[in-house]
Amino acid sequence: MLNDNDISKEEIKYISSKLETKVNEIEDLTKIAANTISEVTHYTTVSIGPKSTTQLIEEIKFVLLGARMMLAVILTDTGMVKETIIKFDEDISEKQVETMNYMFNNKLKGEPLETIDRPLEEYLYDEMTYSVNVIKPIIDQIKKVLEEDEKVYLEGANKSFDLPEFNSLEVAKNFVNILDTKELIADMLDTGFAEDINVYIGEENKKDELKDFSVVTFKHKVNGKDLGTIGIIGPKRMDYSKVISVMKYINKKLKEIE
Repeated sequence: MLNDNDISKEEIKYISSKLETKVNEIEDLTKIAANTISEVTHYTTVSIGPKSTTQLIEEIKFVLLGARMMLAVILTDTGMVKETIIKFDEDISEKQVETMNYMFNNKLKGEPLETIDRPLEEYLYDEMTYSVNVIKPIIDQIKKVLEEDEKVYLEGANKSFDLPEFNSLEVAKNFVNILDTKELIADMLDTGFAEDINVYIGEENKKDELKDFSVVTFKHKVNGKDLGTIGIIGPKRMDYSKVISVMKYINKKLKEIE
C-alpha cells in the first residue's frame, strides 16, 4: 500500500506523465523510469537493461551491403535490437543471404540468444553447403555483439553531493569511484534475487566499496518481459519509506503498460 505521506499527489501525477512517454526500445523505458525515480527521490539512480543472453530471438535479418559485406539485425522479445556488420573473405550472393535468413530464423526463432553457439555452427554446416568462410564469420560476429558489456545508465549523480554525508572527502571520493566502476554497479544490480524490492544497508552490501552506503534495487517487467534492474545508491540514513513507495508505484505503472 502507498502512504500519502511518502509520495504526494503531485509526485504521482509527475511519475504517471513521465511513464506515458512513447518509447521505441525497452532500454529507453528503463532509462525513463530511472530518471523519474531520481527526480522524485533526489537520490542517484543506476540501471541496466535485461541480460541479452536470456532474451528470446524474435527475428534475425541479414541484408547484403556488398559482395563481401552483410548487415545482421537481431530483434528480441523485449524489443532489444542488436546490429552488426559482417565481412567475408569471399563473395556471397543475394540467394545465399535469402537462404541464411530462412535457416537462421527456422532454427532460432523463439530461442534464447545464448543458443547462438557452437552447436548452431555445426547445425548450419550440416544443413547448408556454404564454406566455413561464410558461416564462421556470421556466428563469430553475432556472438561478439551479444557478449558486449551491459550498458549501465546513471541518473542524478550530482544530487548525492548535496547530502551532509558527502561533506566527507573520503565518502565523496568512494562514491565517485563506485560510479566510475561499471562492473561494480552491474554486479550490484544483479545481486537481487527477489521479484520485488531488495534493500541493502551498509554492511549488508557484499562489496566493501558499498559499506558506507545503502542500495535499493528492483527488477521490473512489462507483460512478463524482463526490463532490467534499477537501483538507488544513497546514504545509510536514506528515506527508505519514500524510496520504496516511489519504486512500488513506478513498478505498478510499468505493469500497466501494454
